[in-house]
Amino acid sequence: MPPSLTARRLPAQGICTPVATAPADAVRHLAAMQAQDYHAALWAVGLRTEDATREQVEDAIARGEIVRTWPMRGTLHLLARDDVRWMVALLAPRVQAANAARIARDFGFDAPTLAHGRHVIEQALAGGAPMSRTALYARMEAAGIASNGQRGLHLLNWLAHESVICQGPRHGKQPTFVLLDAWIPAASSLMRDEALHRLALRYLQGHGPATVDDLAWWSGLTRKDARQALQSAASTLEQDTHDGVTWWWRPDAPAASRSRAVHLLPAFDEYLIGYRDRTPVLDAAQTRRIFSVNGLVAPTVIIEGRVAAAWKRGAAGGDEVVLDPLRALDDVEHAGIRHAAQRWRRFLGDAD
Repeated sequence: MPPSLTARRLPAQGICTPVATAPADAVRHLAAMQAQDYHAALWAVGLRTEDATREQVEDAIARGEIVRTWPMRGTLHLLARDDVRWMVALLAPRVQAANAARIARDFGFDAPTLAHGRHVIEQALAGGAPMSRTALYARMEAAGIASNGQRGLHLLNWLAHESVICQGPRHGKQPTFVLLDAWIPAASSLMRDEALHRLALRYLQGHGPATVDDLAWWSGLTRKDARQALQSAASTLEQDTHDGVTWWWRPDAPAASRSRAVHLLPAFDEYLIGYRDRTPVLDAAQTRRIFSVNGLVAPTVIIEGRVAAAWKRGAAGGDEVVLDPLRALDDVEHAGIRHAAQRWRRFLGDAD
């Protein structure tokens, strides 16, 4: 790998220096940010936004400037509003093709049942008011579509991949759902080649330098499509080959940063999850300390670009940072962690 890889990814990712003054612009910079852990995703945005607070990020979600939906890999992500339509159209069909036989076999969602479910959900949301998952499940049951055993979730997931619905503003601690056409302005569709070209540029903006395999992993596209995407943008990109692997980045990428600053990353952060190969930032022997067998990705402490510890919030939602170090930490590093934790607490609104 390039010797300055992490020093270049940290600024590209907006970690060592925030890349935006508004939460939606931070999300737009990354193209998409994994968000099945809602509160972790809020901090992922806040970390990359100058002087952001949790309230500001949630307000951007409530206004629809940031949208939480399933664009790729069957996983919830945050996207800027103007990126939802083209990214879902490009990336979701591959997820649907992989899942169609399974949800028909295991959950009874064949094509006629999915069409019936779509009609029911569209009618439920036609009035324009966001509805909770529980309320939508009740509409399904009333229409003769069982919602138990995760059937309701699979239907909503499928309809999000169909660009019928997306998540709307939160209601308390619960997500709501809205019709995509009511929540996001209409936009002209992109030809597939144009969408692949745009995807390569947008991915590298917030993730470069990266490889074909990294883009394929992150997007859920085939390696062939990922290669096509990068090749289509090759004239506007920089590249370098090390040990037979080609790394791509944008020429307008920020300069490398070799700062010793310490950063507290949330669970599922793009700095780890946005690449197939995590060894540039995490020793292979320590992988299971961060990536669990059941798919969870721990919050991490990053020092000089590499994972130095896992961390979690103290008991009962306190503002203490509890560490699980991957190596011995010196006094300067502990001081850096305390400083980073102070920024995290300011984001939460828990610090003076």
